[in-house]
Amino acid sequence: MTETQFSAEPQAAIDIAALPPYDGISLAAVTMVRTAAEAASALAALMASDAIGFDTESRPTFVRGEISDGPHLIQLATDDHVYLFHLTPANYRASAELREILEAPQILKAGFGLSDDVKRLHSKLGIACANVLDLAVALRQHKRNDVGAKAAVARFFGKQLQKSKKITTTNWALPQLSERQIQYAADDAHVALKIYRCWKRER
Repeated sequence: MTETQFSAEPQAAIDIAALPPYDGISLAAVTMVRTAAEAASALAALMASDAIGFDTESRPTFVRGEISDGPHLIQLATDDHVYLFHLTPANYRASAELREILEAPQILKAGFGLSDDVKRLHSKLGIACANVLDLAVALRQHKRNDVGAKAAVARFFGKQLQKSKKITTTNWALPQLSERQIQYAADDAHVALKIYRCWKRER
């Protein structure tokens, strides 16, 4: 894994709760990849990008000692579309396409807190992600604590990213995800790419 890190000038503290809500990507621009044809279309769009937004979701574990068998959902975003790869037995498992995208060294994969995501992808699918940028680390501004997506959205867009714990801890292994789950997952990947683009221009 290649992890890039940049520096930035310190920013003043922001009252996130006072900011207007962040408008996520339209559901019309989100594809749940279930078939070989959809996987091929997603592969073409993602491989044509210089950078993509990247995240995963796993079914939470609530019993001590229980090991997660995630990820169950992989989110990959271009500038105008998000592709959700739902890894359940009932859905098409686009392992070959996912491997080609995530192992492509020429495509930067930007996201928040990706260390665990990368490890789980390697353990479950044998995918060795390349050229990964963990924005949580890169946006630290010489501080010790990682920067979350909410803080980054507040800084770059002046908006409040809604992060519902209720949605975060839902079952991502369900055969059919709810509209709220799809919106949450799509926004996580898409906003990471938008933040990367803004940050790159700022530098």
